[in-house]
Amino acid sequence: MKSSLKFLKRSLRFIDLFAGIGGFHEALKKLNFECVFASEINHHARATYLANHKIEASNFNQDIRSIAATDIPDHDILCAGFPCQPFSQAGYKKGFDDGDRSERGNLFFCIIDVLEVKKPKAYIIENVRHLLNHDEGRTFKIICQHLENAGYTVNYKILKASEYGLPQHRPRIFIVGFNKELVNTFWAFNFPQAIPLKMTMSDIWQGNCSRDIGFTLRVGGRRSPIDDRRNWDGYLVNGEVLRIKPEQGVKMMGFPDNFHFPVSPTEAMKQLGNSVCVNVVYHVATQVKEYLENNGIKETDKEKQLKGRLNKGECSEFYAFLRLLIDEYLSFGNKEGNPLAEYVVVFKLKHNHIAEKDLKSQTW
Repeated sequence: MKSSLKFLKRSLRFIDLFAGIGGFHEALKKLNFECVFASEINHHARATYLANHKIEASNFNQDIRSIAATDIPDHDILCAGFPCQPFSQAGYKKGFDDGDRSERGNLFFCIIDVLEVKKPKAYIIENVRHLLNHDEGRTFKIICQHLENAGYTVNYKILKASEYGLPQHRPRIFIVGFNKELVNTFWAFNFPQAIPLKMTMSDIWQGNCSRDIGFTLRVGGRRSPIDDRRNWDGYLVNGEVLRIKPEQGVKMMGFPDNFHFPVSPTEAMKQLGNSVCVNVVYHVATQVKEYLENNGIKETDKEKQLKGRLNKGECSEFYAFLRLLIDEYLSFGNKEGNPLAEYVVVFKLKHNHIAEKDLKSQTW
């Protein structure tokens, strides 16, 4: 369907902060989005990212703290899975006060810096679900307040990988917001509806697995006894205890079968445990794209000035007529006057002559 928004006539541009191995990148490229900047500090993850995703070397930053926000390319959507360890069970949920590594929790404010300077139309942020209740909810309240102060709406929901086609629990909080100066935010943003799970762990193992939905992939604690509550990588398959390897891990996370790891299997499993689930991001990003399409973009001051010069007095109707001829469609609108995705096609018919009887009837 032809969009009524100028900026959607080109690919939406996104940046990939705290990029890891590129879970956001993998999901958004399925929607034909263009990655114009990424940042990842871990050199092993950087190697995997480069082995699987195309990005200009000059736009692949290492430490987000080492670049000024003004030097980051313009973009439409900011994506970030900022470090979750300070807010996770494994990280003892220290949050912003992360001891001798407090910069991990405080890296969230790098996101705020970029939002305030570059002012993208939307953001998608992912983290562990414990972020919601960390420090009795005070941490999340601070996060929401900073996002709102930066001029953005705040929408959040805990989503599971098993709700979007992958046999893994992996509950994660997703926070989505839109620039209130650029996007019409009157209508509520809806997170994607859950879909039936068709793939099970038996499909992952290609054998008879005792579990339909797998454990959440993690970084540490491997090789615990299969009956231990800490076990997450051991499965009973065809009566035999098997351990998750990268071959199964990429399927559980939604990466393609040909996803390449130029690192050791142990490091690859660590990278998968730190990544975002591709399928969940894809469905969330689809909803973000549709929200932008359906709710429009507010005019910039420059556009308002241009329209003001053209729309004064009797020129307004002529201007509207010319816009119909140029755009070749007329959008429907809702009761608030905001454009909808539905439209009527405008055809231009060109005549080389006017009938003589029509000429005589003209008033000159």
